[in-house]
Amino acid sequence: MILSASHITKTFNGNAVLSDVSFHVEEHEKAAIVGINGAGKSTLLKIIIGELTPDEGLITITRGKTIGYLAQHQEVQGRTTIYDTLMEVKLPILELEQRIRSLERQMKTAGGEELDAIMESYTRLSHEFELENGYAWKSEITGVLKGLGFAEDEFSKPVCELSGGQKTRVSLGKLLLSHPDIILLDEPTNHLDMNSIAWLETYLLNYSGTVIIVAHDRYFLDRIAGRVIELEGGRASTYMGNYSDYSAKKAIVRAGMIRAWLNQQQEIRHQEQVIEKLRSFNREKSIKRAESRAKMLAKIQIIDKPSEVDDEMKFSFEPAITSGNDVLTVTDLSKQFDGDVLFSGIGFEIKRGERVAIIGDNGTGKTTLLKIINGLLPPDAGEVRIGAKVNIGYYDQEQQNLEMDNTVFEEISDEYPEMNNTQIRSVLAAFLFTGEDVFKRIRDLSGGERGRVALAKLMLSEANFLILDEPTNHLDITSREVLENALNGYAGTVLCVSHDRYFINRTATRILDLTMGTVLNYIGNYDYYLEKKDVTEKAYLESSARIPAGQPESSGEIGAFSPSAGAAVREDSGKLSWQQQKEIQAKQRKLQNDLKKTEDEIHRLETRDQEIDELLALEENYSDVDKLVKLNDEKQGIASRLETLYEQWEQLAELNES
Repeated sequence: MILSASHITKTFNGNAVLSDVSFHVEEHEKAAIVGINGAGKSTLLKIIIGELTPDEGLITITRGKTIGYLAQHQEVQGRTTIYDTLMEVKLPILELEQRIRSLERQMKTAGGEELDAIMESYTRLSHEFELENGYAWKSEITGVLKGLGFAEDEFSKPVCELSGGQKTRVSLGKLLLSHPDIILLDEPTNHLDMNSIAWLETYLLNYSGTVIIVAHDRYFLDRIAGRVIELEGGRASTYMGNYSDYSAKKAIVRAGMIRAWLNQQQEIRHQEQVIEKLRSFNREKSIKRAESRAKMLAKIQIIDKPSEVDDEMKFSFEPAITSGNDVLTVTDLSKQFDGDVLFSGIGFEIKRGERVAIIGDNGTGKTTLLKIINGLLPPDAGEVRIGAKVNIGYYDQEQQNLEMDNTVFEEISDEYPEMNNTQIRSVLAAFLFTGEDVFKRIRDLSGGERGRVALAKLMLSEANFLILDEPTNHLDITSREVLENALNGYAGTVLCVSHDRYFINRTATRILDLTMGTVLNYIGNYDYYLEKKDVTEKAYLESSARIPAGQPESSGEIGAFSPSAGAAVREDSGKLSWQQQKEIQAKQRKLQNDLKKTEDEIHRLETRDQEIDELLALEENYSDVDKLVKLNDEKQGIASRLETLYEQWEQLAELNES
């Protein structure tokens, strides 16, 4: 064990963020801390690093172990270059090298015992230099910078001229190069593109020290984590395995809690009925037996009813009308800024019902492409054609479509003046804005809160073609899963830019990779893209090399390549594959609809069960035997039906997950 937290409690303004949190992490282990926004994840990291002091409890770190920390918005300062900033970490090695060079100069003139002493020091320092990887420190810095997405021509840039995200990447590079025994990372993937995230995964998997990560990137957590520490309701629970293991175990635990509570409730009702029946006999022996049972019942340790997840968004996308089959056609599209060509001559089509994800490195023009399609930017060349009866709903990652001076309530009422106050409040409540929250100014909201407002507007638009730019940014894992379910149940068409690989895997039926100035097309999800990426890029490069000078390049779609060249299925011969995708999507939608119907019926019956409890407490009812019997019979019927529904829900949830 290298780190332990024992009974950590932390309160802010009377609100207990952490309550009696305990866990431990073993040496060399990779652990993740998960929980909804506001669960206390960043607070816990700051307590571990010593930036915050707990109200109660103790953090214990093995003696002599070093610890490094990357905050979400940690920025380096000063006018030093990117390279020199990372080189600061290697100053001890540089000083060691200078001492070795000095000893080499002294050897030339020394002799006898003096030379022996110099040689002894030289051998010792050379060994230390080798252990510190002194012969490869330059290549190590270069490798880390390139891995984090910096090109060589950027190494000489002063850090003061970098964006906030770039500064955070520099801070991450410094941390990795310092090789602490324990690394604490708070949302390390926020400012990285897919290639950089994949590089960081490999780096951390091979890292000899202990790593503790707070992240909403579930694909990243699946690759890295071997232990998941969940913060919920201020308390911590530990699950062994990666994120998917945790998610599956969490569902089983919750289902077990619900079943245990339900069984106990049924037993309590049964005992109460027996006691009531015995007392009704009005005989001394029966009354004593009733009192004995009542004493036993009073000693039962009551299981609390598992709390409902009331911090989840609850919404769905419903298009007002059905679009034509041809939703979007992009032909020979080109765009450049200040002589820098983002893409040239690209083309693709999107059909009704498809869910297409656009991926690519930072700076390849993904957001620019969405803005051109949405009419917010003009292309330099080419054409964007929107199909018949297509109604676009656009989600902007920069939230420029929100009026910063509006309140949350005004943002909805201004856009949809036909809605009354009750309707607006009901919609906002589904997106977790209740009470006085609806009167907060947009400018005062967090990134996640602004994202929820934008999603609320998108839902109300009833669009049949959703264009989404990084929709999962700032959302916690629970909210991301709700969004995924909403998109998977959506009858319209989706075009999305995202670097959230787990999100893409769950929602995309097709991927467009914006790379090498063109678009490569993959009919499948992110895992399929990874499987076919190398052969597809190779086929494209070979195809481009065969194009005679002066002729236009291919659009880069897989349809331009021969299957014999190792490329994926051609567009023109891929209709069967597309039909199979449609069939799978239909089955998925039916499964999700069945799951929703089951959840709705459970909610309805639980609500009715509570109503019956309230009715049974009324004097007019418990004095009316016929009504009492009728209500009890209904309550027993509800309990029986709920037991069946809970099992049905569990089976459907497992099928949906698989």
